[in-house]
Amino acid sequence: MTVRTHSHNVSFTSKDGLKLAGEFCGDPKNPPVLLLHGGGQTRHAWKKTQTALASAGFYSLAMDLRGHGESDWSESGNYGAVNFIDDLKIVIDSLSAPPVVVGASLGGIVTLVFQGESSEDLTRAVVLVDIAPKVESKGTERILAFMRGHGDGFASLEEAAEAVAAYLHHRKGKGDIEGLKKNLRRRADGRYYWHWDPALLSDQFLAQVGDEARLLAAAKNIRVPLLLVRGMLSDVVTADIMEEFLKHVPGAKFVDVPSAGHMVAGDSNDVFTESLIDFLRNSHLG
Repeated sequence: MTVRTHSHNVSFTSKDGLKLAGEFCGDPKNPPVLLLHGGGQTRHAWKKTQTALASAGFYSLAMDLRGHGESDWSESGNYGAVNFIDDLKIVIDSLSAPPVVVGASLGGIVTLVFQGESSEDLTRAVVLVDIAPKVESKGTERILAFMRGHGDGFASLEEAAEAVAAYLHHRKGKGDIEGLKKNLRRRADGRYYWHWDPALLSDQFLAQVGDEARLLAAAKNIRVPLLLVRGMLSDVVTADIMEEFLKHVPGAKFVDVPSAGHMVAGDSNDVFTESLIDFLRNSHLG
């Protein structure tokens, strides 16, 4: 049997007129899975996962969140929770059926609020990738320090790769240097800059995404199948935080991914994707 893994790009228009870029992969007749990356990433973080999902009988859509990748930046700084939620609703409304939504970090926060604050089941299931209502402050501070650094860009891809390797010190080597091109923009000055809007790191934005009480209330209100995937080396969602989350949301499933930190899909993609597909099948979602 031949499995369709063909992919094609798509764009949506937000309420405030921004272009939102995405990429479909697989057979449109199959159950949909929507993939939302973390802050500072792009939809390309899900490339291998999309191929595996297509082979497993799912139709996936990976999005560049506003202010990231090939999606537009907001000149007005519209990076509030309401903006991301409105974007998510536009995308989901365009699909033929409610999708399973997989959200990493920022993408998970948006998904949690979107589904958890609704009285309707807008999704078939929610998968949170190394994010929970409560997070370890030292871990988030390390992420923010990295994102705020290198404001003057990099002279070469090699220099950018060295910075990433120092940040992701648990990984071996510098990884795929050419692959970094998808996360960087080369400007007229010849230097490479991260492919996201620095305005995302405003105090207002950070306060909203860090509203523990709001996120916990949303998590408790989710009725669809819920999976928390944690990187065992994560300094953002520790084992204690995961245990506390499961006490508050006893119906949730969880998976620990060995040898993975906060960027689970990038650190251990095969194990992450296998765990995701197992959850979808065991929850009778495909």
